[in-house]
Amino acid sequence: MAESEICVRDNHSACLLHPDYLGQVSEAWFSPEYWGKLARPVSSGGRGGAWFVDADGHQVVLRKYLRGGLMTRLSRSSYVFLGEQHVRSFAEFRLLNWLTELELPVPKPVAAWYRRMSPLHYQASIIIERIDNTAPLADLIGSLDDNGWRNLGVNLRRFHDAGVKHADLNCFNVLVRGDEFFLIDFDKGRIVQSPASAGWKSANLERFARSLRKLAGAKTQERVWYFLMNGYNGSQEA
Repeated sequence: MAESEICVRDNHSACLLHPDYLGQVSEAWFSPEYWGKLARPVSSGGRGGAWFVDADGHQVVLRKYLRGGLMTRLSRSSYVFLGEQHVRSFAEFRLLNWLTELELPVPKPVAAWYRRMSPLHYQASIIIERIDNTAPLADLIGSLDDNGWRNLGVNLRRFHDAGVKHADLNCFNVLVRGDEFFLIDFDKGRIVQSPASAGWKSANLERFARSLRKLAGAKTQERVWYFLMNGYNGSQEA
């Protein structure tokens, strides 16, 4: 177990804690009902199941793991248990911890939790620190200048050079604060063992390009993509 995590177990549930929050987080923290008016639903992007929470003076985000697509017909919130090393909240917590140590712009993990609902299924949630004074890129596409798109490209290259594969790179999972950019929601993200391989990087960028086209249209996507790729490729061309 890494020094930057502490595991607490209770019957059929387990919780990973960042040491900074030891003695503060309880299982009740993973229930939005526990917080009442201190929990406010996140409105943009995703499938729902996320809340901004004022947790005893800590500004955090609580997110439940929910299924999308056809799998919701089987279950909205439970997953097949294949061993604790495959629990989605634990995997994301550990990835965020690693990315934080690499000083990449991501939210710091607070705690991750799961409960066995049966021998075969579990439910899970994660709590991360909220990054202050940010807005989703999806809300700022029309106001971001050319240099901003170039800086975003520089940041995406930093992640790719570190072998970080974001499983759902889209405009809602990029947060903007001035000239800073942060990536969020690393569910199913991973470190690629051979980061020099270009195939997964191209696919990752194309996924992001599709998100831009969907929100802003093809003409806007083509224009801003030029500057984004200038930054990604290390070019300073106008």
